[in-house]
Amino acid sequence: MSPREQGVLWDMEEKFWTSGGESARATTATNAVMIFPYPPGILQGDQIWPHLRQRTGWRSVVMAERRVTRCRDFAILSYRVSAEKPDEPTLKALCASTYLQDEDRWLRISHQQTVAT
Repeated sequence: MSPREQGVLWDMEEKFWTSGGESARATTATNAVMIFPYPPGILQGDQIWPHLRQRTGWRSVVMAERRVTRCRDFAILSYRVSAEKPDEPTLKALCASTYLQDEDRWLRISHQQTVAT
């Protein structure tokens, strides 16, 4: 995967955190699966969006230990995140997002967060 393609995916992933639910929805497949710390747990399709309205729009996001794995039309981003939002504790988590290259664009088909210390 070229550095430019990796940059596109990392930019999409950062916007997933910072740009709000509608931006996240525009880059996510219709029947995607997301796994968040309990609650809410495992969400799929339209179950995702009410939760993301509350869980996006982070003020700052730092992604460390970034890794990209590509296999044909799929790319997996894995990283450690530290995200801050006003009036909430800093979120520290291990994350992975899987993207599918659908013709000329990438769509997120899964996202998973595991709380880390």
